[in-house]
Amino acid sequence: MTETNKTDGAAIPQQAPAPETGGDDRDVLLRVEGLTKHFPIKKGILQRQVGAVKAVDGIDFEVRKGETLGVVGESGCGKSTMGRVITRLQDPTGGRITFDGQDITRLGTGRMRPLRRDIQMIFQDPYGSLNPRHTIGSIVSAPFRLQGVEPEGGVKKEVQRLLELVGLSPEHYNRYPHEFSGGQRQRIGIARALALKPKLVVADEPVSALDVSIQAQVVNLMDDLQDELGLTYVIIAHDLSVVRHVSDRIAVMYLGKMVEIADRTSLYEAPMHPYTKALMSAVPVPDPKRRGAKSERILLRGDVPSPISPPSGCRFHTRCWKATEICKTTEPQLLELRPGQRVACHHPENFADQAPQDTVLLTAAKEASELVPDAVLEESAETSAAVAAEVAETATTKEPEAEKPSVTKAEETKAETVEVEKASVTEVAETKVEKAEAEKSEAAEKPSVTKAETVEKPSVAKGEETKAEKVEVEKASVTEVAETKVEKAEAEKSEAAEVEKPSVAGVEETKVEKAGTEKAEAEKVEKTEKPGTGKAAEEK
Repeated sequence: MTETNKTDGAAIPQQAPAPETGGDDRDVLLRVEGLTKHFPIKKGILQRQVGAVKAVDGIDFEVRKGETLGVVGESGCGKSTMGRVITRLQDPTGGRITFDGQDITRLGTGRMRPLRRDIQMIFQDPYGSLNPRHTIGSIVSAPFRLQGVEPEGGVKKEVQRLLELVGLSPEHYNRYPHEFSGGQRQRIGIARALALKPKLVVADEPVSALDVSIQAQVVNLMDDLQDELGLTYVIIAHDLSVVRHVSDRIAVMYLGKMVEIADRTSLYEAPMHPYTKALMSAVPVPDPKRRGAKSERILLRGDVPSPISPPSGCRFHTRCWKATEICKTTEPQLLELRPGQRVACHHPENFADQAPQDTVLLTAAKEASELVPDAVLEESAETSAAVAAEVAETATTKEPEAEKPSVTKAEETKAETVEVEKASVTEVAETKVEKAEAEKSEAAEKPSVTKAETVEKPSVAKGEETKAEKVEVEKASVTEVAETKVEKAEAEKSEAAEVEKPSVAGVEETKVEKAGTEKAEAEKVEKTEKPGTGKAAEEK
């Protein structure tokens, strides 16, 4: 194994594959060298490969016994794929994986079965990692059954003890996964992973689906089991505060590459890679007294490039504010720039540049990021709040004033419309009378015009005549409209009068008819009575 060449001053250190920061190879439980995992892209009837998704593209790191390595990075950078490959749930495309001194890169299913007891994984999706047809007891007891292990006191008692460890009730033994929430399913997966007391546990987002109180409970449980059983963890997470709490060392991934590996104190206090610095600037500071220590927030523009065709050179140069021409052409190596801190960057933070002769920034790099001080953000928030308050006050003051003029304006407009209609009717009547008188006077005074005179009239006179005719036509149309309005009003009045008159006449006629009928009936009665009296006299 080659050691790092140490030089004085700002000399550039040489590449050191998998350097050690204490201890020898006997302390290393897992070693990964040049690990790659490419997913082929096939098209056509013959399914020929036309490309590949480079999910993991050459990473080197090691995990020592009893320590916790945290892996952080943006979504899609290859963290979960790396976890599946080092546990041999997926076959690697290239590289080498050494577990406890044994090369497991190309082991088959039969030879990997005994090692499954020492390597377990907690999956990210708690819904897809549990079989919905099996009870919780059969799911958690599956490792004992597959490995032929008989725990003390029986399998059921051990499973119930594991359920209590992760915060569930022993009564859940006979229930099914669909009866639990997402956080409870994640705890079931943790219990299954810890059943055989493995040496290495790869936890892919183990507490992301849990409540804050349950997160603390599970994290403390994992710490206690690590001390009790001597476990080694590789924790993949997005929550940087959780990673800082549980991890001894932290590895930062970007687009299938490791860009920085360091202990948690060095990484959080003095990050050297620009991408790591951008990640750390996004961590909120809950303490109001320490809020002033964080002076700037780095906002990266754009999305992560596609892993199908990653950028040349440094993969972060399309979003880096320190990128130069060498970052675009030459890929940086993961070098140990400080004791225990390895960085893959040509221009690391708080360190001498590896390429000091190249100081011209790329045009894209100048526009790739934006530094926003907290003071500016606070001022913008205050101004926006003040503007919102002013708008609310003006809205409340204007509402009662705006209601009153609306009523008065409506009344004024109604009165104006009535007056305008009256004036239009009177004007139309006057213009009609004047027009009739003017036509009579013109007919009396106008001499007969000969054809010659009409021919000699210029075109200007014709234009004036046409204009006069248009004006007269317009006046006539206005008068017609007024006449129609007047006629309509008179017709309505006459109809109303006619309707009222017949009704009165009809009432009088009905009264006369009733009186006549009453007289006729009285006469009939008298007639009928008179003959009766005559006949009675004759009989006597």
